[in-house]
Amino acid sequence: MRREAPGAKSVAAASSGSRHALRDERPGALRWLAWVVAVFAVAWIATQLFYAAQIALWNFVDPQTTAFMRTDAARLSADRPDLSIQHQWVPYDQISRNLKRAIIASEDANFANNNGYETDAILQAWEKNKKRGHIVAGGSTISQQLARNLFLSREQSYIRKGQELIITWMLEALLDKERIFEIYLNSVEWGNGVYGAQAAARYYYRTTAAKLTPWQSARLAVMLPRPKYFDEHRNSPYLAQRTAVIARRMGAAELPH
Repeated sequence: MRREAPGAKSVAAASSGSRHALRDERPGALRWLAWVVAVFAVAWIATQLFYAAQIALWNFVDPQTTAFMRTDAARLSADRPDLSIQHQWVPYDQISRNLKRAIIASEDANFANNNGYETDAILQAWEKNKKRGHIVAGGSTISQQLARNLFLSREQSYIRKGQELIITWMLEALLDKERIFEIYLNSVEWGNGVYGAQAAARYYYRTTAAKLTPWQSARLAVMLPRPKYFDEHRNSPYLAQRTAVIARRMGAAELPH
């Protein structure tokens, strides 16, 4: 008869106990992981509902601040206490049609008819980013820019881009095009702490948004992709050249209605 080596039973028992312990630990780890995923899912859904509620409310009230404004206010308070946010809301009909046409001609020629996205522009941006190895373009429409300005940060990442697309869909579903454009015109960044058409008109031309000329409007529209840069480089040859191009295109721009 084969005899077990001394201690074999204890080793086998220990091994069996270890396997039981691992089986006991595995369900606990899975439950913990499921709880973490559930918490993140609930938080994500709550965030989307918050965005949607905010946007729906803007059918009736005007947003007075944006994520970009709040970030800039904190930055200026720390780095430039001599400056503050310049912003004044004005109704849509008190903003020059010249500026409206210039922005559409420069930023989103198909704004009045698209659904908030330009698939070709997004794909072109994707290819450009892939070639460069990092994000340098976003292919953003006016609605996408507004989504980013209202709720998100200046950080460039695909996660932020995904959230931007979701908020864009909400904007297009809950607001009409004219309201989207009105909010955009009143919240877009136009310089170091300068936000909205009225503040930009006063800051650059000492006039009101209603009285902007075609040339002034074209120049402001060209500044939008890099407002802080062009605020500091107002004599840029590119700015002058591009302004002339947009001034010629303005007449063909279709306004939302």
